[in-house]
Amino acid sequence: MANINIPLSVLNLVPIRQGKDAKEAIDDMIDLAQATDEMGYTRYWIAEHHNTSTLVSSATTMLMKHTLENTENIRVGSGGVMLPNHAPLTVAEQFGTMETLYPNRLDLGLGRAPGTDQLTASALRRSTKDPVFTFPEDVRSLLTYFGPEDRQGYVKATPGVGTNIPVYILGSSTDSAHLAAQLGLPYVFAAHFAPTHLENALAIYREKFQPSEYLDAPYAMVCVNVIAAETDEEAAYESTTMQQFFLNVVRGSQTPLSPPVEDMDALWSAQEEHVASSMSSVTLMGSPSSIKQQLEDFQTKYNVDELMAVSYIFDPDKQKRSYQILKDIVDGK
Repeated sequence: MANINIPLSVLNLVPIRQGKDAKEAIDDMIDLAQATDEMGYTRYWIAEHHNTSTLVSSATTMLMKHTLENTENIRVGSGGVMLPNHAPLTVAEQFGTMETLYPNRLDLGLGRAPGTDQLTASALRRSTKDPVFTFPEDVRSLLTYFGPEDRQGYVKATPGVGTNIPVYILGSSTDSAHLAAQLGLPYVFAAHFAPTHLENALAIYREKFQPSEYLDAPYAMVCVNVIAAETDEEAAYESTTMQQFFLNVVRGSQTPLSPPVEDMDALWSAQEEHVASSMSSVTLMGSPSSIKQQLEDFQTKYNVDELMAVSYIFDPDKQKRSYQILKDIVDGK
């Protein structure tokens, strides 16, 4: 039987719910962090998005610090810092400072995409050359900044040196799998919105992995959508919030996280349904027994080391319940 007793973590894009504002979205973020901390989740990662009026996850490190201040045990990380937007030294100083304040609770997930459109990316960029191409070099710089004193150059991250903050490579394609394997770092695949290359990327990462001072063997995490409820019917109804979220992505519209609806066919065309459903195809959805079977099937196929869950559920209490159901399944309750 597939091993489903694996670490569980949370990803939050910090969406604004319909009828709420940015401050309330941040309050909801903290409320969920505290709940999943109590449930025993391993990590709570916050995304980075820019120029998106319905997501307030633009200043990721500030939200991380706010989360660290308001939780006890859960590791808090970036899912991720979009490195093309930031100088590695600045990232190292920010994370080094947080590590000093909240020791052994930080994760640094790194992505090579800007997390926004090209025009906004240009406004964020730190130079005229495209930093996407310097991503491997920038990752190595960060590893050095967090490393021991005797490996530092003239420029040092203070605080930062010797903090050894764990670095994770995020990806939605095979490029990142090659890099994570080459550097001997843990790998996190974004199957929650870009599932196409999941199987191939994991195979490349595991096959080409080179042991490093950071990791002896491959460590693969996958982020999936989870909509868990008491019954399959209730979960299907709640999932229409997620379907509307992906419909907004397809349309490029700026609509807050919306309440569930009885009939999605009244909202989307067949083509929009196809694209949105393709993006969200890696979703665990249903009652506890359904989720358990789906998770076993997922693990039989992918055998990941850790599962990260994002749940687009409109009602915060039902969202927390979804995370509790998933945790109970993994804990064998």
